[in-house]
Amino acid sequence: MVKKGILLLSILFLILVGQPLRHTSAATMDGSDIVQQAKEHIGTPYVFGGTTPNGFDCSGFVRYVYKQAGINLPRSSGDQYNVGSSVDSDDLQPGDLVFFGNTYKSGISHAGIYVGKDKFISASSSKGIAIDSLKSGYWGPKFVGAKRVLK
Repeated sequence: MVKKGILLLSILFLILVGQPLRHTSAATMDGSDIVQQAKEHIGTPYVFGGTTPNGFDCSGFVRYVYKQAGINLPRSSGDQYNVGSSVDSDDLQPGDLVFFGNTYKSGISHAGIYVGKDKFISASSSKGIAIDSLKSGYWGPKFVGAKRVLK
């Protein structure tokens, strides 16, 4: 009787362990999914160093949104700029990462997520999570480049 129980538990264990993990990966996500996830946080306040829906800074927000999609990104905007494939501004797709320099410090200092139609979503120190134009008088001259991390 004990042997049958052990055998049954062993079979059950093998069945459960042998099942593939079911989670979203970069291969199954598309940019519209990333943008939708990001838009759910519009209005969340800006918090320097923030990484949660209670408050985000720019790189914490980008990292959080991508983590919800099963994609791990570095913590800082400068380090995030070093991942993915470079994308020309004329070829941007929703979900691409966009980067800006010389906002509050020199070098890469701000990151956001491209939403389409020359707009991006990010954690702004003045507005919290908001959508802005890449071509605005403030952001346009500070645009440094874009990266694609989705397949």
